[in-house]
Amino acid sequence: MKKNDWKERLNIVYSTNPDFQYSTDEKEEIATLPKQQQRLRVSIEKNHRGGKTVTLVKNFTGTDDDLKELGRLLKTRCGVGGTVKEGEILVQGDFKQKIVEILLKEGYTQTK
Repeated sequence: MKKNDWKERLNIVYSTNPDFQYSTDEKEEIATLPKQQQRLRVSIEKNHRGGKTVTLVKNFTGTDDDLKELGRLLKTRCGVGGTVKEGEILVQGDFKQKIVEILLKEGYTQTK
């Protein structure tokens, strides 16, 4: 299948300089560490959330797809909503102990 890279170049000003090299500011994704090496931290937060309690999972090292997959697993097992953004998993409600137990069962041994 042909890749349409013109969509990636929208709003770009082109140069007439023959030595001009186009580059994007995309950062490379880091390979996902094995589950035993992940140092996940689970915490509860209420600040800046309109009084609602959320459970945060931080310090995941890996690709965005793997992070989203872990977030989907946690939200499904807890039976609540949430989101994955800025490298953190947010689960609606106070599920700290349950999430730690789920992560330990899944093989994330360095979870606190």
